[in-house]
Amino acid sequence: MPRDLTIVPIHDSPFYPLLAANMEPIMRRLGRALLVVLAILAVTLGIAGIWLRAELRASLAQLDGEHQVSGLSAPVTVTRDALGIPTIHGATRGDVARATGFVHAQDRFFQMDLARRRAAGELAALLGPRAFVLDREIRVHRFRAEAGRAVALLSAADRAILEAYTGGVNSGLTALGEAPFEYRLLRQDPAPWLPEDSLLVILSMFVTLQDTDGSYESALATMSEVLPREMFDFLRPSWTEWDAPLVGGPLPMPPIPGPDVYNLRARRHGRHPPTSSSGTPSGAEAPALRAKHGVRIPTRSAGASAPATDAVSRLLGIGNWELGVGKDGDAALGSNNFAVAGKLTDNGGALVANDMHLGIRVPNTWYRAALEWPDAANASERNRLIGVTLPGVPALVVGSNTHVAWAFTNTYADWSDIVLLETDPSRPNQYRTPHGWREFERHDEVIAIAGQPGQRDTVVWTIWGPVLGPDYRGRMRVYSWVAHSAERLAESVAPLERARTIEEAFDVVNGLGAPGQNFVVADRSGRIGWSIYGSIPRRKALAGLLPSPWGDGSNGWSGWLEDSEYPRIVDPPNGRIWTANARVVDGHALVTLGDGSYEIGARARLIRDRLMAKSRFSALDLLAIQLDTRAVFLARWRDLLLRTLTPEAIGGHEERARLRAIVERDWTGDVAPDSAAYRLTRAFRDVVTERVIAFVLAECYEADSTFDYTTERRRDSAIWRLATEQPYHLLDTEYSSWQEMLVAAVDATIASVMAERSGSLRDRVWSERNVNVYRHPLSAGIPFVRRWLDMPRHDLPGDLYTPRVHWGAQGASERMVVSPGRESEGIMHMPTGQSGHPLSPFYSNSHAAWVKGEATPFLPGPTIHTLTLRP
Repeated sequence: MPRDLTIVPIHDSPFYPLLAANMEPIMRRLGRALLVVLAILAVTLGIAGIWLRAELRASLAQLDGEHQVSGLSAPVTVTRDALGIPTIHGATRGDVARATGFVHAQDRFFQMDLARRRAAGELAALLGPRAFVLDREIRVHRFRAEAGRAVALLSAADRAILEAYTGGVNSGLTALGEAPFEYRLLRQDPAPWLPEDSLLVILSMFVTLQDTDGSYESALATMSEVLPREMFDFLRPSWTEWDAPLVGGPLPMPPIPGPDVYNLRARRHGRHPPTSSSGTPSGAEAPALRAKHGVRIPTRSAGASAPATDAVSRLLGIGNWELGVGKDGDAALGSNNFAVAGKLTDNGGALVANDMHLGIRVPNTWYRAALEWPDAANASERNRLIGVTLPGVPALVVGSNTHVAWAFTNTYADWSDIVLLETDPSRPNQYRTPHGWREFERHDEVIAIAGQPGQRDTVVWTIWGPVLGPDYRGRMRVYSWVAHSAERLAESVAPLERARTIEEAFDVVNGLGAPGQNFVVADRSGRIGWSIYGSIPRRKALAGLLPSPWGDGSNGWSGWLEDSEYPRIVDPPNGRIWTANARVVDGHALVTLGDGSYEIGARARLIRDRLMAKSRFSALDLLAIQLDTRAVFLARWRDLLLRTLTPEAIGGHEERARLRAIVERDWTGDVAPDSAAYRLTRAFRDVVTERVIAFVLAECYEADSTFDYTTERRRDSAIWRLATEQPYHLLDTEYSSWQEMLVAAVDATIASVMAERSGSLRDRVWSERNVNVYRHPLSAGIPFVRRWLDMPRHDLPGDLYTPRVHWGAQGASERMVVSPGRESEGIMHMPTGQSGHPLSPFYSNSHAAWVKGEATPFLPGPTIHTLTLRP
């Protein structure tokens, strides 16, 4: 730079006044232009917002006035109360079915669409390539073809109901001013409803509630072939100390096998773990453990805070409803139902309670409704159904027909079997059957994908079901599943509507083609009963617990049980019935039902004990049981944690001392959202579980890369006994004593919870881990609308092991207490709301009462809206 050049600030320049004078009008013009641009932008955004809101409002359900619906024989009145619950008054059952389809479609069509597509393997056609893997997995079952066969097998009466419902769905969809908003977001158009779609919705519940690929039986097969029989029996107990069955009592537990049977410590001595870390714990609190002895433990985590690992989960939120998540033993879809006889109530009416535990999504699984029409045989009498329906299906799912009231829980009985195929290299396209060698059936499935060409996949079938991939020993397998029976599915359209007694109800539900349920029922006379809702296969010989060949005819299924062969309980002497996904019976009835991995029974036991503690009951008493959050199941793990943290173990370790102080002093006995004591106890139990499994089942994981012990829902019983009886020959070789292993588990617990965020151990409360988030299926894929679509977060009490279940997105999809004929005294609430439309006043207005556990009425309230559907 030249030495004589001087840099002068612009404000000190002699030219500054001239520049300022010339720039001032320019800046004013730029300012005005900017204001005009901003004003135009604001107006444009405002107009766009008004247009978008108008477009969205056009897809709202019609609540008042009149609408013409073809196919009706007479006008139908649809009244709605303040919660949006419709009462549908029609002249015939067909008219009511048509109107039910109309309101379902107007309020919930996207939900119905996802359900049918989930079962049919047609999600990718709507959602794009991210759903392809999910479609491919389910296409092996060919449910679309099965639903079509079932429609052809319907009785004339059921076909008429289903066709009327289908017509109503399509009328309700076309009556909307615009397609439901989800289709605009996806740039898709909704496809019309077909009669078979309603049966696909039923099949979607099979997918939700039962094993779709034989994973439980596959795990048992590996254990039975790798472990000594005594070790297999111990790790897969047929019952546990928590069992509270209706029939039978506690049964002896198998002993821990001695070192003469399975000295695993000696067998594993000298084997060193790899230098890298792999392994993923199923216990959400456990850190990523070293893959001991060359073993990686595959697991499925659950809960809203668990990361989504596949693309469809990222698109569709946490996806644990029709999308099939929920197979982890710590995320089993369950329910509670229980009943007390009229002799235990002040008015003589029996009470039935139900809370069905599912993944809570937005909108909720169920749709509340009351359906009424004159009785064809007696014009002075009206048929009346009140309860919850499943959008996509014309029937009442649970509730009351004023003569009987009923409730469901998932049975976890054995509804499927794996068949070991017998083949011959000289017959590459055939397999052995009891009637000789037979050709495989090959079906060319085309999976449509939005925005991409469809992909073809070949599905291979046998007379028993679809061919699965080979097991870890290379044996070809077939999956035989109750869900594959079209003739049974054809019996599921509108059951229980005319049942008047417990016996009549049993005769209707025994043999239906629906996911097997514990059916608890009460009738107007004050009686109560239990049986199975669903179809039970008649098994021969070894068919059942473990895979077996069926080619010679000695094993397999030979039809279905007759109604008279179903287990039934009517009027138990103590006047009480309870089920909660655990073992219900023993002896021959248990053999008949089989074992599909029953729950450990903690909830069933708590419910039984509450029922036995009183001699008189009201509806509020049963609601109180549904809301029970006592931490009884984890109490013994708290005691073990305190016993582990001896003065010697604590010495010189401040964090261990802090943990002990929190667990010892702050434990209230309840699973409260602000409880650090419960959260730390749960974390300790999960870490111990992981470490025990990693060693005790190491040889199973080595033999079978797909092995998954989390399918065994009763595993806590075996793990608890190992952790407390402490057999040295089953102690991980990394430790010299069980006390050393348990102290290491304490340290791992501290490290895992403190790694999540800043703060102290006392800040690591249960709600921080158990994040209760209830999402719309699209909200995770479109973040800017998440707050608009999802329910607000609430910190809620409860866990998987309390009657009041809250675990991530899993919880009570409804709570009901009702006495048949006394519905006005009943209780009902459910999460989210009636409508699936975020601009509807009924989108979330049911949620607050559900969160608070309020005793809101079972019956719809006073009429707020009236819609008349005319022919």
